[in-house]
Amino acid sequence: MRAKVIGGGFAGCEACYQLLKRGVDVTLVEMKPLKFSPAHRLDTLCEVVCSNSFKSDDPYTSSGLLKAEMRLLDSLIVRVAEETAVPAGNALAVDRYAFSQKVTDVLNGFDNFRRINAVATDLDAEDFDFVIVATGPLTDDGLIPAFREIFGEKFLYFFDAVAPIVTADSIDYDSAFAASRYGKGDADYVNCPMNRQEYMDFYRNLIAAETAELKDFENNVFEGCMPIEVMAKRGEDTMRFGPLKPVGLRDERKNEKPYAVLQLRKENAEGTRYNLVGFQTNLKYGEQKRVFSMIPALHNAEFVRYGVMHRNTYIDAPKFLNENFQLRTNPKLFFAGQLTGVEGYMESAVSGLVAAVQAFRIFSGMQPLEFGDDTLTGALCRHVSTDYGDYDPMNSSFGILAPLREKIRDKSERKIAYAERAIESIKKTVNQ
Repeated sequence: MRAKVIGGGFAGCEACYQLLKRGVDVTLVEMKPLKFSPAHRLDTLCEVVCSNSFKSDDPYTSSGLLKAEMRLLDSLIVRVAEETAVPAGNALAVDRYAFSQKVTDVLNGFDNFRRINAVATDLDAEDFDFVIVATGPLTDDGLIPAFREIFGEKFLYFFDAVAPIVTADSIDYDSAFAASRYGKGDADYVNCPMNRQEYMDFYRNLIAAETAELKDFENNVFEGCMPIEVMAKRGEDTMRFGPLKPVGLRDERKNEKPYAVLQLRKENAEGTRYNLVGFQTNLKYGEQKRVFSMIPALHNAEFVRYGVMHRNTYIDAPKFLNENFQLRTNPKLFFAGQLTGVEGYMESAVSGLVAAVQAFRIFSGMQPLEFGDDTLTGALCRHVSTDYGDYDPMNSSFGILAPLREKIRDKSERKIAYAERAIESIKKTVNQ
């Protein structure tokens, strides 16, 4: 069996692995390093372009439950993430360079893997049993004509914003303190507190700062990647109930309670670089340096990467795909990743996993696996294939799961019930 995968991101790499380990001859078409999108920099596959955190690993949270499901499905992405993890409290965060290199090495280790560095311009499946399209939210313009033939003239898209990174040794640790919120974890975050006056000065400068011009595209911002300056303009205290919330954080060296706190998270295993958590931004670079340096702990900060904003493209999947991520009008074509309207690293990876496993089974003459809507994996499959009207990107959440049979009032107990039910359901799917 021969398959082509277009795109070497999270969905594409997970799809390749699932096919390779099943003995399929896989050709990966990846445009790097011949051409880079506005957000990519590395020659390696599965590049982490936004936050290096893959969110909570607690199985009783939706993001942790999705990872638990993926472990049972033998996800390459989750396994490598664990092998290249950096401390981040209850979250699973990675050294982005080690993670990308390890995924690349694993795929290159298969004899039935072939990588072609080229800019894809068609979805031709003539020489393959099937094709999985996982070109991501920054799909190159070279594929747009092929997409128009399938999906028509209209494309859906939104903007994604990336947070800045600073060097560890440029942080003022007299003004900062190490702690995890509510004491969870091993003080994995560097916290940058502000008193009320410092916060107000920062706030006023932030909402007045100059942003980079957005050309050719509408400003359709996805709530999950809201630029910090857009959030600030929604109200004076909006940031204090979001990324700058001070609750659960206290500098034991001082008596006063912080009015607002910016958290910094490790970007690599060595701890030489830190990400400004929740500070996705479209400010001009000079403005980022000026405004963010107003935070006392960052007054001498050295920025190794400034925030950027880029277009994320996705298709109106429910009108075209079934729950196997298969194109209804051409069964040899499958789509995966953020291009389909799943939002997030793990969500993208699991869509690539599902597309690959189902494609293999279908073209091997087997029935596709049944992923129940009591699992996050199955619920995401329903999301991309069920037309409820307006279509928006979707993260994993307990809210997309099928309701519990019995009503549970206690929130914590309800999450446990959702998680335990999902795990049992995924185990049944694995044994099909």
